[in-house]
Amino acid sequence: MPTTTASLSHGGAAVAYDLTGSGPGLVLVHGTGATKEQWQPLTGAVADRFTVVAPDLSGSGATTDHGGPLTVADLADEVLAAADDAGLGTFHLAGHSLGAVVAAYLAGTHPARVRSLALHAAWVRTDTRMAAEFRYWLDLMRTDARHGTDLFARMLPLMAYGPRYWERTASKGAGAYESLVRALTGAIAAGTDRHTEVDLAVDLRPLLGLITAPTLVLASAHDRLIDAGQQKALLAGIADSRYAEIDAGHGAPGEDPEGFAAKLAAFLDERVAAEREPAGLR
Repeated sequence: MPTTTASLSHGGAAVAYDLTGSGPGLVLVHGTGATKEQWQPLTGAVADRFTVVAPDLSGSGATTDHGGPLTVADLADEVLAAADDAGLGTFHLAGHSLGAVVAAYLAGTHPARVRSLALHAAWVRTDTRMAAEFRYWLDLMRTDARHGTDLFARMLPLMAYGPRYWERTASKGAGAYESLVRALTGAIAAGTDRHTEVDLAVDLRPLLGLITAPTLVLASAHDRLIDAGQQKALLAGIADSRYAEIDAGHGAPGEDPEGFAAKLAAFLDERVAAEREPAGLR
C-alpha cells in the first residue's frame, strides 16, 4: 500500500492510499468514520478503465498523523498529496458525505486539477439542526468510550439507511440488525470523533463559485441528515452542475453498493466520452 506525507495545520500526516487500475485518474474520498474500503465496489467496477486512488483520511485506516484537530483544508491536502504521489496531474474526483465536502473544497481551491466532480450527500454549510445531530453523535461516542456500549453503532443504521434496507431486513428478523451493529462496531474508524468535529465546521459558500469541473450532485431520496435545501444550494452555487438521485438513505454506499457504484460509474464514463468527443460535435 503506497504512503505519502502531507503537512496539516497541526502537524504532519503519513497518508496511506490504494492505487488500482489504469487509465485516466480517479480519486475517491470516503465519508465520516469510514475508510478507503468504502470504495471497493466502485473501484471494482471501473479499475479496467481508470487509475483509482483512494486515500484513508486522517483518523481512518492506515493513515497516521498528529492526533489533534482537523479541518476540511487538512483533509483536502491529504487527498491532493495522494493524487500527487500517484502521479495524477489531473483527475476525476468523487466523494461521499464528508468526503464529498472535502472533494468540493479541493475542486474549488485547485480547479485546474479536477476534470469532473461527483458529490454524494454533500452539504454547503452545517446548519443548526445538523450541528445538533453531530453533537449527539459525539455524545454517543463519548458514552461508548466510557462504558463500553455500542450506542453510536446502533444509531448509524437508523440515521443512514432508507426504507428499502428496512424492508429487506424485516424478512430476516431482529438478528439481521444485531449482526449489522456488530459489524459496524468493528468497522467504525478510530478517528470518527475527529471527523465529526470537522463536520461541525463545514462552510463551502466562499468556494462553490470557484468550482469549474462538470459536477454531479447525487442525492439520496431518503437522506435524513442532508436535506433538499443543501442540494439546491450546491446546484445554485456550482455553475456546471446537474442533479441525480438514488433510492437509498444517507449511507447509500453501504445500503446499495452496486447501485451506488453504477450511478457514479455512468457519470464518469460519460465525462470521459465527452472529453474524447471533438469540440465541434459537442
